[in-house]
Amino acid sequence: MGKPLKLSIAGVVLVGLAAVAVMGASKRDKKAVEVKIEQVGRRDLVSSVTASGQVIPHTKVDVAADISGRIVRLAVKEGDIVTQGQFLLQIEPEQYAAAVQRQEAALAGAQAQAAQAQANLIQAERAYDRMAKIKAQNANLVSESELDQLKTAADVNKALSDAAKHQVEQAVAGLRDARQALAKTTINAPMSGRVTRLNVEQGETAVPGTFNKDAATLLTISDMGVLETKVKVDETDVAHVSLGDSAVVQIDAFPDTTFVGRVTKISNSSVKGAAGQQAADQAIDFEVTIQLVNPPQETRPDFSATAKVITDARKHVLSIPIIALTVRENENVPHADSAPTMGGREPQKEVGKKDVEGVFIVAKDNKVTFRPVKVGIAGDRYFEVLGGLKEGETIVAGTYQAIRDLKDGQLVRQAVDKNAKDAKTKTATAGAKS
Repeated sequence: MGKPLKLSIAGVVLVGLAAVAVMGASKRDKKAVEVKIEQVGRRDLVSSVTASGQVIPHTKVDVAADISGRIVRLAVKEGDIVTQGQFLLQIEPEQYAAAVQRQEAALAGAQAQAAQAQANLIQAERAYDRMAKIKAQNANLVSESELDQLKTAADVNKALSDAAKHQVEQAVAGLRDARQALAKTTINAPMSGRVTRLNVEQGETAVPGTFNKDAATLLTISDMGVLETKVKVDETDVAHVSLGDSAVVQIDAFPDTTFVGRVTKISNSSVKGAAGQQAADQAIDFEVTIQLVNPPQETRPDFSATAKVITDARKHVLSIPIIALTVRENENVPHADSAPTMGGREPQKEVGKKDVEGVFIVAKDNKVTFRPVKVGIAGDRYFEVLGGLKEGETIVAGTYQAIRDLKDGQLVRQAVDKNAKDAKTKTATAGAKS
């Protein structure tokens, strides 16, 4: 066999081996799972709780009527600025003025009766004293029975005089009540602010709200200088919110502007449902009050708002994508029965697996291994890493579907970013055309 022939055969063999190697690599590559691969790095993280609610004034007063009657004069309209003591509305006063006149007459009559009773008492006491002196001088001139009758008459007139005085006091109290009722026909502003709600019109009937406050409310005055938003925070998040936490508030009426706020109150009890009780399947929320800093003057009560409460922050900490963290069953958990068996040994039974949070580490051969990881606060896209990972290690960072089905020892490869690939293709095509 000649030397050229040997070289030719060797070349064919090498080409065949290369082809087999390429086919094997291609086959292995097809078995590899497409994932997003990322290195563990350091980032600034901000943990937050987002909730929605409405804008309300910090101080407001619902003005209601204490008496019933037709509104004969209404001096304000919704949106007006009023000062404390300013006249708001008038309830028809005629019947209450008449009641005052009746009580004044009753008081005058009671005072006249009291004066008459006092005069009778004075007369009876004088008659008794005169007869008592005569009897003291000469006992035969006045009998004991006559003196007793005069003493009884004086005592009776004393009682009548006391009763008449009480009648005067009762008439005075009745007149005071009547005057107070008459004064309540004129309603003035209890505080300075803006009329944010007007529920009545002139000519309507005002009713007292002993059992129904909403029906009795005539108008609402709000101090728009200090505004708040009350948001409902889920029970799983409210434990992370503290008084004084800062917040970023987005008001729907001002979509291009965000406002700064601060948590001023956290309710101790949950927000009750319409029936006053929480349904078994109803989410449990707690009301958190956030005071707004420098809200615009155009803000109105009941504007819808979304608040992002900043609960914690970390600077330059080790972090991983939230999507990278997964849960796997790591080990059996034995359960020992407290009562020994007849053989003296305690039975053990497997009650389940222990769920462990962790990530998949990508080795140099592109095989993955699950590793438990301890995490801290959660930002918008990343978890803080407290243990289990080192900076620069390579992990599987997506997709959710791939991570959910991933197992130890599987091959992975970096998924191609289709958007970046399409953009690169378009750029190259545009360059070729030019």
